[in-house]
Amino acid sequence: MIRISQRPDAILLLADGTIFHGKALGKKGTSGGELCFNTGMTGYQEIYTDPSYFGQIVIHTMAHIGNYGVKKDEVESDSVKISGMICDGFSTIYSRGGADDNLDTYLAENGIVGIAEIDTRKLVRHIRDKGAMNAVISSEFTAGLELNQKLAELPDMESLELASQVMTSKPWKMGPEDGRRVAVLDFGIKLNIVRQLAEQDLNCLVLPGNSPMDEIAAFEPEAYFLSNGPGDPASMNDAVETIQKILATGKPVFGICLGHQLLARAFGLSTYKMKNGHRGLNHPVKNLITGHCEITSQNHGFAVDMEKLMQHPDLILSHQNLNDQTVEGIQLKNGQGFSVQYHPEANPGPHDSRYLFRQFRELIG
Repeated sequence: MIRISQRPDAILLLADGTIFHGKALGKKGTSGGELCFNTGMTGYQEIYTDPSYFGQIVIHTMAHIGNYGVKKDEVESDSVKISGMICDGFSTIYSRGGADDNLDTYLAENGIVGIAEIDTRKLVRHIRDKGAMNAVISSEFTAGLELNQKLAELPDMESLELASQVMTSKPWKMGPEDGRRVAVLDFGIKLNIVRQLAEQDLNCLVLPGNSPMDEIAAFEPEAYFLSNGPGDPASMNDAVETIQKILATGKPVFGICLGHQLLARAFGLSTYKMKNGHRGLNHPVKNLITGHCEITSQNHGFAVDMEKLMQHPDLILSHQNLNDQTVEGIQLKNGQGFSVQYHPEANPGPHDSRYLFRQFRELIG
């Protein structure tokens, strides 16, 4: 196994011209996307397979990555979804007995270009000050015209519709056949969300998020779930119209992350791109209904406008982020449903917010 110091050189070029030099990981090549950082100490495989990260390069703030290898069953979708990976210390040797392989091989087999030996503290401080931006990782070009051209070809995440590229292509089911029927709109769903719904004895039909209402209604659902996913919710007007039709049925609705943002837009609220977003396993959120605080798992770069929410006659703010006071949850005043910005299914954790799946089950009756 090749030591990290013996690996080929790699380069990271940011949209503002900043350059970092490091060592190549995974596939040899060039890849680009929007930079984002995750503060989780564990769960890198779940992060890479989360469809919400589609089109993004993940920076690990954890100083040491790869030490517990990878397992075939620790995935949140059918493939790796990130565009690239950046870390500081990297280990090709893993100590977990149940692991199937090392992380470097996993990245290479899934076509992911990575870079290690980067001063991630310096990099994260840079984008915290400057804001999220596009970048390119390369282990085949060292600098110059090729990298700048690749960088120029990358789209801006704002106004970008990505959910259609990661949602399921055909319906599939999970949960007991005799359970209450829930139509799950997949905008880039994590598998553990469906598992958590199924554990509430719900008969889930997972449909493409762009399915027309008549196809959704053919299942005769007793409730609706709106999933997480990538991209800008402002670019998804068709989904918003479908959700408005769902609301008109009067049946229970539950949304997570992108689903939460789309539900808000269905009520006429606006969303905006955050400077850096929230990504990690340690974000404090206060449930304003119960007064309890939760440590939450988060992954989003857009948020719901607070001012317009507080003025809305049909919605209330149910959850709020304690770091920056942004919107983390809404409830419909008529009791029809609710949504949260964070990920109560977690995986790998924490599990403070799993009560929301029970709350949805109770709402269905």
